[in-house]
Amino acid sequence: MSAATTPTGILLGSFTPGTPEWNEARKGLCITATEIAAVVGLSPWQSAFSLWHKKANLPTAPFETSPQMTWGSRFEDDVAEEFAERHPEHPLLTTGTWRHRDRAWQRATPDRLHGNRLVEIKTAASADGWGPDGSDEFPVHYRCQVTWQQDTLGLYEPAHLAVLILPYDYREYVIEYDPDDARILRDAAERFLRTVREGERPPIDGDTATYQTIRVQADGLEDRDVEIPFGTAIRWDDAYTALAKASADLTQVRGEVLDLIGNGKRAVCEGRRIAYRTVRDGHTHSLNPYTSKDAA
Repeated sequence: MSAATTPTGILLGSFTPGTPEWNEARKGLCITATEIAAVVGLSPWQSAFSLWHKKANLPTAPFETSPQMTWGSRFEDDVAEEFAERHPEHPLLTTGTWRHRDRAWQRATPDRLHGNRLVEIKTAASADGWGPDGSDEFPVHYRCQVTWQQDTLGLYEPAHLAVLILPYDYREYVIEYDPDDARILRDAAERFLRTVREGERPPIDGDTATYQTIRVQADGLEDRDVEIPFGTAIRWDDAYTALAKASADLTQVRGEVLDLIGNGKRAVCEGRRIAYRTVRDGHTHSLNPYTSKDAA
């Protein structure tokens, strides 16, 4: 296996994220490993709707790097160093952006290569969604990402997922290559790209990324009325009525949880963390839920 090829992968180059060269290797009618979860509706960051508009070169909401992503990038080398120390049998190599030998639209940028195995490196703000070290429990969008990488490069040996759960909980997981899962992802990606080529926009769903994409489609303001379907108007009314009730219910249960925590920091139930409290000047500043979407 040369530096420029793997069994099915062709190296396009090594690019710094965010540079024009990096964007060029990822744009157009291709699907990357970080995008495949959106295609199948499993991404916590983007929807099939928002990705479709990106691939169709239509307006999309500006991409904003979150503090979570920034710190995840900064910690990547530290997590990689820990993995290398625990697995000295092969050097841990940085790599670049690859495409499949026969499917130029299939792209992947693995974090590291360890012999003929892939290593994906993550950080997470909490342990929600992450099982014990060595288990098969981790966020499903990472399984999609790694399976896509394995399938792109043709590296079918079990891959490693190394994660630092902040501040200092290091864990590793092994991801077996499943050819059936890979085929499902490929088929979904091909169908998705066909809809882009043929202008078949995905249906509007309830994902925040979808709403943010719709927000940037209009260009200007015309002083006119637009008739909408009766059914949509009824759903609008019902949704806002339900929202008002849900908001009251949420405020009530937040008060109950905060009352139960008292001077404590976390609310837990049967070992599961439910919420945590922050304090300023000795008083409660915020009450926040624990969520698996804190992973990065």
